[in-house]
Amino acid sequence: MDYEKKIYNLLSSYDSWWDKGFETPKMDNKLYPYNSIFTPIQINNCTVKNRIVMAPMGNIDMAEETGRPNEMMLKYFEARARGGVGLITTGLVPVSYGIDKSLIELGDLTYFPRIDRSRTVYPGWRDLAMLCHAHDAKVFVQLTPGLGRVGNPQCLITQHSFPRSASFNPNWYMSAVPCLRLSDHSLKKIIKKVGQASADAKALNLDGVYLHGHEGYLLEQVSNSAFNHRKLGRYANKENFACDMVREIRKRVGPDYPIMYRIDLTLALNATYKEKMRKVKPLKRFKKERQVHETLRFMEHLVKCGVDIFDVDMGCYDNWFLPHPPMSMPSGCFLELSKLVKDYFKEKGIRSNKGLEVPIVAVGKLGYPDLAESALREEKCDMVMLGRPLLADPDWVNKAFKGDTMSIRPCIGCQEGCLNEFVEGGHPQCAVNPLTAFEYEFPNEVTKAEVKKNCLVVGSGPGGVMMAKTLLRRGHTVTIVEKEDHLGGQVNEASIARIKYEMKNYLYYLEHEVNEMKKNPNFTLVLNKEVKAEEVKDKYDVIVCATGAKESKINIPCIDNENVFFAQEILKNPAKLNDFNEILVAGGGMVGCETAYFLRYELNKNVSVIEMDKYFMNHMCTANRSHLIHYLDEGKVKLFNMTKLLEIKKDSIVVDVNVSKNKPNPYVCWAPILPENIENPMDKLKPIKDVWKREEIKADAIVLALGSRSETSLYDELVKTQAAKEIYRVGDAIKPARVWEATRSAFRKGAKI
Repeated sequence: MDYEKKIYNLLSSYDSWWDKGFETPKMDNKLYPYNSIFTPIQINNCTVKNRIVMAPMGNIDMAEETGRPNEMMLKYFEARARGGVGLITTGLVPVSYGIDKSLIELGDLTYFPRIDRSRTVYPGWRDLAMLCHAHDAKVFVQLTPGLGRVGNPQCLITQHSFPRSASFNPNWYMSAVPCLRLSDHSLKKIIKKVGQASADAKALNLDGVYLHGHEGYLLEQVSNSAFNHRKLGRYANKENFACDMVREIRKRVGPDYPIMYRIDLTLALNATYKEKMRKVKPLKRFKKERQVHETLRFMEHLVKCGVDIFDVDMGCYDNWFLPHPPMSMPSGCFLELSKLVKDYFKEKGIRSNKGLEVPIVAVGKLGYPDLAESALREEKCDMVMLGRPLLADPDWVNKAFKGDTMSIRPCIGCQEGCLNEFVEGGHPQCAVNPLTAFEYEFPNEVTKAEVKKNCLVVGSGPGGVMMAKTLLRRGHTVTIVEKEDHLGGQVNEASIARIKYEMKNYLYYLEHEVNEMKKNPNFTLVLNKEVKAEEVKDKYDVIVCATGAKESKINIPCIDNENVFFAQEILKNPAKLNDFNEILVAGGGMVGCETAYFLRYELNKNVSVIEMDKYFMNHMCTANRSHLIHYLDEGKVKLFNMTKLLEIKKDSIVVDVNVSKNKPNPYVCWAPILPENIENPMDKLKPIKDVWKREEIKADAIVLALGSRSETSLYDELVKTQAAKEIYRVGDAIKPARVWEATRSAFRKGAKI
């Protein structure tokens, strides 16, 4: 089999994937009962009650600064165990302190949970094991030998120490910062640390260890020829570091303790970037990546050393949308990988040291019960790993067991709460579930209100529905009034493009929630009605404005021309562009770029996008951003950053473009945008100068995606007339933002009314 060609074909299917063999899943239950999901499985001497694995979700800033698991982290995991998950895996837990300087903050503190620090952290892990076991769930701790070139380069400034890697490699966050080569002696010390941490995990009643060998972290760096350029010494052999580590673990924990390994079948860098791998400075150093057939042989050797189970994905930080597939990628995107490995192991007759078949765990947007069940029935995998879907709904497994799939709150793939939040300095949360990581604060979700109130909620978007649901559970009487003839607010427009199918499923969920609320005699839904302040004055105790936002328009010549449209207008009625072919999108934020993707891949238009900022989709999750930019590039969409719209003409627009040679390349998706509070010292050497040039860009239609402004007219009038004793705003009515801010503000406000 030509494995590399298979990977190239898979990558080439991730643009207009709906035409290339991938289906758009729904929360159906056509395959119910899910007998395959709920079949037990044995991993070494450990029996797991079902085939669902909670993915390692990076529990950054969810432990005390000493590394000891705290109540936030414990209750977070207990909620998923209580929700029916068979096997819980923790987020990465580093063990290479003292060697990998990127792990430590000033004051010798860390934002990672620790298992190696001292006995003071042990009670947290014993409590975690106890809480999971109380709900009949097993728990594996994910140990990472270190971060290497994907670690925080600020250690160079704060500790005057370079980050470390397998070889002399550029740091991912700041490519101008070199990572120094770890000596064989240091790598052997790390192996000993992993062995000790594994022995500690067993002593602390955790059910197994899980090696973090993928995504370009240190274990991957030493094991992959893309990053390991060593010529001499034991670890010039790319397999020795991992194999020595597994042998050390097995020596410390004995033959009966499960060892799990997360591995990249391929980094897929060459398949992703093709000719760029020979031209782009940060990438060309990595072009000699490990091939698929080499990975399969490596996995075979790892089994002989003692590995019991694998989960398989692909990609690394440099193509981050692969190991963290965003909403714009298809569900089940990596099932071909797990099937490939499963078939290889079956053909070779590979069995664990216990004589068991080696389970292969599938990953990659599998959060739909029918999809997970079919993957197991068709023997594409042995277990299914869910990460973000279990943050969105910790009761996913229990609901699937009952066949109550429509009540599963779907992940929308935005990655803003679960991933981007800790990149920006927070901890993992969830856009659609405001309780995620706050289970400790709301152990009973909401409590009954002491005083029952008559409440009006204006608007039925995510904030309005969350507010109404929360108020009802508090025992209040609730009326939702929606000016349109349908629910969902702006989720309707946001779910039209094919790449936004997960928003469409979220819209179905909102409709389901409202239908469930209709069964409550204290709830009323009114559609097709616009609320007037004078009509509701003194009729309600509480009025909540979840009135959303309106698209913004700028004041320039010809902005009201017939060839100028709002993005939402085009999404609702694409036929308006039938007579146009050269489309320019004004605004390179999330809405603008997703609209450009829609225009290019669904309407087959020639598309350009302009953005005033130096970055497209700044502050958007790197994985979501990089997938869109990569395939906009592949689709020949023209991106113009640092470009100001001045005038609209019949067949073109007039712009001012910054032509400074140091302005960022808008197509870079192999490197991140640093948070604004992180200073890159190299930027001072290459300042962006104000060098502006007036140009015309060809366009026969303009689509505006210039942001939005809060719709506050009703709120302002309600407050002015004192229409009720309590008047509140939630979501976009406070500040235009995302689903995350809407659900969070609505829940927190509703829980206190």
